[in-house]
Amino acid sequence: MRTRSVIAAAGGLTAIAAGALAYASLWERVRYTLRRYDVPVLAEDAEPLRILQVSDLHMTPGQHGKQEWVASLAALDPDLVLLTGDNLAHPDAVPSVLTALAPLLKLPGAFVFGSNDYYGPVLKNPFSYFNRDPNRQPITGPDLPWQDLQAALEAAGWVNLNNARTTVIAGGRRIELVGVDDPHIDRDDYASVAGPVSPDADVHIGVTHSPEPRVLDRMAADGFELLVAGHTHGGQVCVPWYGALVTNCGLSRDMARGLHRYGPPEHRSWLHVSAGLGTSPYAPFRFACPPEASVLTLVSRG
Repeated sequence: MRTRSVIAAAGGLTAIAAGALAYASLWERVRYTLRRYDVPVLAEDAEPLRILQVSDLHMTPGQHGKQEWVASLAALDPDLVLLTGDNLAHPDAVPSVLTALAPLLKLPGAFVFGSNDYYGPVLKNPFSYFNRDPNRQPITGPDLPWQDLQAALEAAGWVNLNNARTTVIAGGRRIELVGVDDPHIDRDDYASVAGPVSPDADVHIGVTHSPEPRVLDRMAADGFELLVAGHTHGGQVCVPWYGALVTNCGLSRDMARGLHRYGPPEHRSWLHVSAGLGTSPYAPFRFACPPEASVLTLVSRG
């Protein structure tokens, strides 16, 4: 009798696991979701400014549903679009990314790259994400055609923020932007663009793919009121009522996605981390963490 009970229990657990995997790979992975947040960083009585953040597309050529959903975001008519990296998951995916972004490229925009713009995905041991060794080197795959993507984005007038700093006009406001290339693979060089924010700008925004504290801390200390990042996938596989298990970077687990206050009181910023829209082709599932893009509506501090 006990043997039968054990077999029945094992069968039940196997069925539950199979059902959860099917849900995560066939349904939640493509349950594209729009998040909305109000961020109080503008001067008193200032009109709202809307920013659309798109991150972690991890695009492959056949993902037509994802392309159509991203293209539909242009109907939101944001004032500024921020693209925060990891756009590619296949050597032939640049045309698919540009198809998805085509309506958005008509709007003011800026971008940084992530490791999966430079290098293709590889099969990894999922337990390696729990390795907190700061000296652990990321595993990278074959080279991807990032130069083609960069050229197309720049040709559309979007600002390349990979280790760069500039001011753009969007929504009738002067927006100071600073960005770094991907800290996850040590391409960041914040020192080359560091310095106090400009008093002539209406708002100041720091942009990075991986939300590494060594970068976020310096951006916040320089006075950038809003920091935006991607990379974490929100944990990708989360536990309901607990959240992300890992962030795959130095950021704490409780900040794996969403809007948070960041930094000490003397130079505190708002940090938004997008859970992103894609996954690696070798881990095509999400659980309790649907793919997302976000509209950040900047509003008056008052």
